[in-house]
Amino acid sequence: MMACSWTKEKPDVPKLTVEGFGTVEVENGKRLVLAIEQDAKVDVLHACGGNARCTTCRVEFIDGEPSRMTVAERQVLAAKGVSNVRLSCQIVCDHDMSVRAISRLEGSGRPDPGPQPAPDITPAPEWTAVSDAGSVDEWSARDIP
Repeated sequence: MMACSWTKEKPDVPKLTVEGFGTVEVENGKRLVLAIEQDAKVDVLHACGGNARCTTCRVEFIDGEPSRMTVAERQVLAAKGVSNVRLSCQIVCDHDMSVRAISRLEGSGRPDPGPQPAPDITPAPEWTAVSDAGSVDEWSARDIP
C-alpha cells in the first residue's frame, strides 16, 4: 500500500523571521514586539511598554516591511531623528516578514526589557502610508477593514 503525504499551507498564519534566531509562525494580528519576544524568543526592549514613546523596540526590516505606519510611530521617529528603522510596538503581524532586532536587552545594561506591551497597538492607531514620504495619506483605524 502506498502512503501519500501532503502539507496544507496556512495562508492566515504569518511567518516571522528574526535574523540570527530563525523563523516562527505567529498569530495573525499579533503585535510585532510581542511576536519577537514571545514567539521568536528574542529579548527585544520595550522600555515604554509599547506605547510609541521611545525607540527601544526598533527593528530593521530585511523583507516584508509594512506599507503603512501609525502617526505615533512617524512622530516619535522624527522627533528622535531616527531613520531606516521601525517600531515593533506599532506593527501587527499580518503577513510574512523578516527583521533584525537591533535593540535587545542583552548588552543594554538595563535590568529588564520594560513593561509588558498590551495585546493591541497603543495609542489607538491612526495610519499613514510609508511608501511615498512626499505624499502622506492618513486615515484612522476605524477606516481599516
